[in-house]
Amino acid sequence: MSENSFGARARLNVDGDEYEVYRLDRIGGAQRLPYSLKVLLENLLRNEDGHLVTREQIEALTGWDPKSTRNPEIQFSPARVLMQDFTGVPCVVDLVAMRDAMTELGGDPNKINPLIPTELVIDHSVIADSFASDDSFRINADLEFDRNQERYELLRWGQTAFDDFLVVPPDTGICHQVNLEYLGRGVFTRDKADGITVAYPDSLVGTDSHTPMINGLGVVGWGVGGIEAEAAMLGQPMSMLIPQVVGLKLTGELPAGTTATDVVLTVAELLRKTGVVGKFVEFYGPGVAKIPLANRATLGNMSPEYGSTISIFPIDDVTLDYMRLTGRPEWRIKLVEAYAKLQGMWHDPDHQPDFSQTVELDLSTIRPSIAGPKRPQDRIPISHAKRAVKQVLAGKDTAEVIDEVQQVGLDEASFESFPASDPVAIVQDHGVAPSAEIDIDSPAPDYPQKPTTVTMPDGNEIQIDHGHVVIAAITSCTNTSNPSVMIGAALLAKKAVERGLASKPWVKTTLAPGSRVVTDYYERSGLTPYLDQLGFNLVGYGCTTCIGNSGPLLGPIADAIDEADLNVAAVLSGNRNFEGRIHPQSRMNFLASPPLVIAYALAGSMLVDLTADPLGTDTDGKPVYLADIWPTEQEIESVISASVESSMFTEGYSDVYAGDDNWKSLDVSGSEVFEWKADSTYVRRPPYFHGMTRDLEPVQDIAGARVLAKLGDSVTTDHISPAGAIRRNGPAGAYLQEHGIGPKDFNSYGSRRGNHEVMIRGTFANIRLRNELVPGVEGGVTRYLPTGEQLSIFEAAEKYAEDDTPLVVLAGAEYGSGSSRDWAAKGTLLLGVKAVIAQSFERIHRSNLIGMGVLPLEFPVGETVQSLGLTGEEEFSITGIVGADSGDFPDSVTVTAGDTEFTAKVRIDTPAEASYYRHGGILQYVLRQLLNP
Repeated sequence: MSENSFGARARLNVDGDEYEVYRLDRIGGAQRLPYSLKVLLENLLRNEDGHLVTREQIEALTGWDPKSTRNPEIQFSPARVLMQDFTGVPCVVDLVAMRDAMTELGGDPNKINPLIPTELVIDHSVIADSFASDDSFRINADLEFDRNQERYELLRWGQTAFDDFLVVPPDTGICHQVNLEYLGRGVFTRDKADGITVAYPDSLVGTDSHTPMINGLGVVGWGVGGIEAEAAMLGQPMSMLIPQVVGLKLTGELPAGTTATDVVLTVAELLRKTGVVGKFVEFYGPGVAKIPLANRATLGNMSPEYGSTISIFPIDDVTLDYMRLTGRPEWRIKLVEAYAKLQGMWHDPDHQPDFSQTVELDLSTIRPSIAGPKRPQDRIPISHAKRAVKQVLAGKDTAEVIDEVQQVGLDEASFESFPASDPVAIVQDHGVAPSAEIDIDSPAPDYPQKPTTVTMPDGNEIQIDHGHVVIAAITSCTNTSNPSVMIGAALLAKKAVERGLASKPWVKTTLAPGSRVVTDYYERSGLTPYLDQLGFNLVGYGCTTCIGNSGPLLGPIADAIDEADLNVAAVLSGNRNFEGRIHPQSRMNFLASPPLVIAYALAGSMLVDLTADPLGTDTDGKPVYLADIWPTEQEIESVISASVESSMFTEGYSDVYAGDDNWKSLDVSGSEVFEWKADSTYVRRPPYFHGMTRDLEPVQDIAGARVLAKLGDSVTTDHISPAGAIRRNGPAGAYLQEHGIGPKDFNSYGSRRGNHEVMIRGTFANIRLRNELVPGVEGGVTRYLPTGEQLSIFEAAEKYAEDDTPLVVLAGAEYGSGSSRDWAAKGTLLLGVKAVIAQSFERIHRSNLIGMGVLPLEFPVGETVQSLGLTGEEEFSITGIVGADSGDFPDSVTVTAGDTEFTAKVRIDTPAEASYYRHGGILQYVLRQLLNP
C-alpha cells in the first residue's frame, strides 16, 4: 500500500467499472514532464513505501532538471517481465532451485512463484537448416525440439508449476511481436486484497535488448540482464538514474515508395549523430499521427542500435486503432483512452514537454535505403549501394569501426551481445562511433573480381563472385510485425513471378515471420504461392538469421566461398548486421526492408543499382526493373484492408500457450518441485543455496584471500561472461566431452545457460582477456599463486576451493561495461570470488555483483593498482564488515594486501543492496522473506 503522501490516490470510473488510480495532476511539476517520465512518476507514487521508494524520490522526479547529466536515483517497479528462452532458462532454473531450498528448509515450495506476471516466449532456438521447401517449417521445428528437449522440458514444467508464469511455446512467434500483438496491455490492472482494482500504466523489463519494440504501443519497457529480471520477478524494485529525455519532433509525410525500414534506418543514423546513449527518446509533434503503429514499433525495436534505453510514442488514436485491430477487448481500449487522458499521457501535437534536447525529422526527406555492411547505423541510399559495395570490395570499408577509441563503445557492446541479443549496458559518456559517410562523388573504384564456377546438386553450373548475395532473409521482429512491408514484399513477389523472374540459385531464401498472423494474412490474400515460388517458404517463427541462426548454405556454395575466398553478402530485414553474426561465411551484411530483401534475391548481387539496373528479363526477354514490380501504396492498403482482420489476432492467440504436438508430448511431471536429471548437460541444479540456513547468519570479514585475476581498464561483462561457441580445448569443452557430448553437439554457451557447470568454465575465458598475473598471455589464464603454476582460471579456482581460499579480482576503471549479462556476476561468485576491487564500476554490473553476494569495492580516489604498488601476488584481507548485520552498511573497509594497507569505498549504495549482500544475494534474501514472513 502506497503511503500516498501527496494525496494522489483517487478513483476512475470507466463504463461503470471503478478503478483506483494515482493522479499526476495532484503534484506540481508533473504536467511539464515528457510522457515517459510521467509513467515513472506514477510508478513512484503507487509504490511509495517510505523505505525503498521515498517522498524524496518523487520530489526529485517532479523537480527533474532536463539538462543535468547526473540526475538522482529512483526505484522502478515494472508491471511485468518478458523473457526469451536463451536468457529466460537460467531465471527459471534459479526459481526451481529456490523451490528445492524452500523444501529443504521446511517451507512451502508453492510459495516460490514470480510475484509479478512473467511471460516467456521461446523464439531464439529455431535454426533455418531447411529452406525453399514446403516441408522446411516442419523439418526445422523437429530439429529444434531434438536439440533443445532438455531445456524445453524445464520450461514446460514451469508453465504448469508456477503461478503468474506463462510460456509461449516454440514455433509460435518472436517475443517482441507476441508482446506487441497480444501481451501488451497499455494500461495494467491488478486486483487488491480489498477487492479494489488498481489501474496503472503497463510497463516491463525484458531479457532481450529489443524489448523497446513495445514502446510503439506507448508502453515503457527496456532490456535488462537476467539478474535484474529475476529481481523484478521476485518483487524487488530496480534502481535507475532519472534519465535525460531527447524529444524527436516528427513533421511532414513519407514519400511514396518508402517503408518503415527506411524511416528507422534514417532515425538510427540521425540519433547516432545526436548522441542518445543511456537516454530516453520520445517522439512528438504533428507527424506522430502519420506514423502507423507497426512503424512506431519498428522505431522502438531499433533503440539498442543507436543506444537509447527506450524510443517511445505517447498514446493516441493510432494506439487505440491498433489495439482494436489486434483483438484487445473493448473494455481495455476504453480504459486506456480514459486513463491516458486523465493523466496527461494522451498525445497533444501542440504541447511540447520539457526535453533535455530536441531533434527534428521531416518525414518527407526519407529515401529508400539499406544499412551495412557491418553496422545498423551505416545507412546507404539504394541508389548509392552499388558504389558503396564496390568501395568495400576495393578495401575502402564504409563501416570501419575506429579501433583507436580505447573505451568500450556502443558498437562493441552490441556486437558482443551475440548470440542472444543480451541487453547492452555501457557507461553513458562512452564514445559512439559515428555513422559512415558514403563517398558518392568520386569515380567508382576498381574492385576485385573472381568468377567461380559451382556445380549445383541438380547438375547445373553457375558462377558466383565477390559481392554476390548468398542469404536473403525476411526475418526478425524488426519488420515482420509490420503488415505494410510484409504485404508489400509478397506483392512484389507476385509481380516478379508473373513477369517470369526467379531468385538466383546461389541465394538462400528464408521467411521467418514474427507471428502466425503473418501466415494467416498471406494465406487469406492468396500471396503465399508467389513467395514459395521464389524460395521464400516458411522456415519458422523465430529470430533465425538476425541472431545467427541462419543455418548452413548449400554445400557447393559454401565450399566455393571458402576455396575462392569470396567476399559475399547477406541481406536481411533484421536489426543487427555485425560481421560474423549473421553467418560465418558472409562478411557483408545489409539491413533492408522485406521488399528489398526479395529484390536482392532476384538480383543475386549487391553490385546492382536497384534504381537503374534490371533485376532480370521477363518471358519475352525484356528487362524487368524494380520500379516495374514495386507495389503502390494503394495496392498494399487494398490487400491489408481485405486480408488483415481483428479475428486473425483473436483466433491466432486464443490458444497461444498450448503448443504443438512436440510441445504437448514433452515428458514433465506434475510435481511441485522439478525432477533434475543427473545426466543433463543443459539444465543443472545450481549451488546458490548449498549450506544456506533459515535464519540470517552474521556477515564476515574476508581473510587470507588471493587474487584470481588482475585486470586493466574497461574490462567488460563480455570479457567475463561466457558467450558464443564453446571451444573444444577449453574447460567447458572438456566438461562436455567428459559427459559424452562431441564437439559437433556442443551448441553455444547461450543454449547452455541453464548449466552452471558449463558456464563457470567459460567465465573469464574470453580469448581477449588480459590477466596481468600472466603478462603477455591472452585468454582465461591465471597463476595459482601458492605454487606459481599457470592454469586456466577455472582450474585455478578449483584448486583454491580445495584449500578453502577466498578470492578477489583487481580491476581498473569502468569494470563491467558491455552487454548486461547475468552470468558475468553468477560466474564470478561460483568461481569463489568474494570481492571485486576496482577503480570504478558500470552500475548494472555492480548491482548484479551485490545481487549474487559479491562485495564491490573501489580504490581510494586517485589511487590504482599501480599507484599502490600491488602485484596481485599478495594475500588480501578485508576488515570492517563484521557487525554490519543491520542499519546502515559501512561506507568503507580496510584492505590489507601484503605490506600495503588502504581504505576502500564500499559500493553498496541503497538499503535494498545492503539487505541483498547481508543475505548472500537477492535469491537468498527473497527466500528468507518467504520463509520468515
